[in-house]
Amino acid sequence: MISILNNMSCPGLYCGRTQLSNYELSECGPCPRGFRRNETTYICELCTDEPFFYDWLYLGFVVLLMLVLHCFFIDMISMRRSFNKDILILHSVACIEVTVAAVISLILSHPIGKLTIHSCKVRSIADWYTLLHNPIPNYEKKVYCTQEAVYPLYTTVFLFYGLCLIFMILFRPWLCKKYLPRQSKMSIYAALYFIPILVLMHALIGGLLYYCFPHLVLVLSVISCAAHFAVKLDQSIKSLIVSTLVEPRNLVILIGHWCLHAYGLISITQMLNPSLHASLILLIPLPALFYILTARFTDPSKFQF
Repeated sequence: MISILNNMSCPGLYCGRTQLSNYELSECGPCPRGFRRNETTYICELCTDEPFFYDWLYLGFVVLLMLVLHCFFIDMISMRRSFNKDILILHSVACIEVTVAAVISLILSHPIGKLTIHSCKVRSIADWYTLLHNPIPNYEKKVYCTQEAVYPLYTTVFLFYGLCLIFMILFRPWLCKKYLPRQSKMSIYAALYFIPILVLMHALIGGLLYYCFPHLVLVLSVISCAAHFAVKLDQSIKSLIVSTLVEPRNLVILIGHWCLHAYGLISITQMLNPSLHASLILLIPLPALFYILTARFTDPSKFQF
C-alpha cells in the first residue's frame, strides 16, 4: 500500500493528478479551477466546502473598499459642504453599481445561478502564491503547478472589479452629464485610476490583504475619522459637536466611520464569543469622542518653540 502511494505521489505543495476519461490518472500537474489535490491520494478533488465567516468578511471588505472609494471621490469633486439632490443621485448610482457587480459575481461563481459559492479552504498564505511553489524534482526540470488554490477568493475579486468598471462606464457618464456635468466626470477619471490599482494590489498582495484586512479597516477608519474632524477651522468642543449633529453631511460621514469601526471589530473577533465581542461595539464612538475632547490640547498655536 505504501509503495502504491509513493508511486502516485506528486512533488511540491500543489501538484496533483486528474482522472482522465479512460479512468486513468494523468501526470502530476496543476489541478483544474475549482479543484484541490487530496493530501493522501494526490488526486485533484472538486472543492465543495462552504466559505468560512471570515471568507465572507473578506469579500465584504472588497465590496466596501470599492464603495467607499467611489463615494469619497464623488464627495471630494463636488466641493460642497452639504448634500443635495445631484450628489445623492451620484452616490446612489455608485452604490447600485457596486451592489449589482457583487451579486453578479456571486451568481457567476460555482454553483452558477445561486447566491452562494463552493470554495477551497485557505490553509496558509502560500495558497495565494502557488506561482512561487512550482517544484523542481532532483533540481532537474521544473513542474508547473500554478493554480487557484483559494478558489474562488482570487478570481471572483477580479471578476467583481471588472464588472464595477463595466457598469460605471455604461451608466455613470449619462448621469454625470445630467447631474453636475462639470465636476462629476472627475469621479469617473478617478475610478479609472484606482480600479486598476486595486486589481494590481489584489494580484500582488491579495494573500496579505486576506490576513490583515480587519486591522487595516480598523486603523484606516480611525485615521480617516480624525482627518475628517481635523479639517474643521473651529476645533472647540462645542463647534465640533454642533457641526456634526446639525449638518447632515457630517453626521452621515461620522456614522459611516462608525460602521467601518464595527466591521473591523467584527472581522477581528469573528464573534467567536458573542456576549463578549458584541459588547465591544459600544467602543465604536470612542475614537471620535477622544478627538473631540482632546482637540484643544493639540492646537499648534498654543505650542511655543
